[in-house]
Amino acid sequence: MQILDAAENVFARKGFERARMDDIVAESGLSKGALYWYYKSKDALIKALLDRVFSGDLRAAETLTGTPGSATERLRTFYRTTIEEIRGFEKLLPIGYEFLALAARRKTVRRVVGEYYHRYHAVLAKLIQQGIEGGEFKEVPVADTALTLVGMLEGITLLWMVDPEWVDWDRLGDLPLEIALRSLRKEQGPNG
Repeated sequence: MQILDAAENVFARKGFERARMDDIVAESGLSKGALYWYYKSKDALIKALLDRVFSGDLRAAETLTGTPGSATERLRTFYRTTIEEIRGFEKLLPIGYEFLALAARRKTVRRVVGEYYHRYHAVLAKLIQQGIEGGEFKEVPVADTALTLVGMLEGITLLWMVDPEWVDWDRLGDLPLEIALRSLRKEQGPNG
């Protein structure tokens, strides 16, 4: 934890390319040997940071598919939890930009980020499928609908990263999700 906290601080300050392992050693207060005992390279540290940022949140989201309640309410919980996690990411904005850039250039980073998005997509797809099976949602292409929801949330997050003053999460509230839910809900007939 101490090493990852130090790496996070150094990467946020200097960027992945300019940061050196010696900078992380100095920030952590540990010896070089201790750092290299746990992380053999900067790429190993980047992967560990990605896992730290994404994995815990995903595990919590994945449990939603097995909790009681309507698919609508579980999607709302997923959305609100995700937004809170994104908001907590504010101090890591510089690292967020670099994760995206590195994913385009490094297979290891692309793989970790890709795994995260695939798991994120799978949670949404399962919640949508449960809504269809439970009669809440109309028949839709589940995988494409989940992909659209991922894109919507990630797109708003990217805009927030570019201009945090433009995207006011409090003002935006549940609006993006409610727009999506309106398109998913089954239309009620005249008797119900």
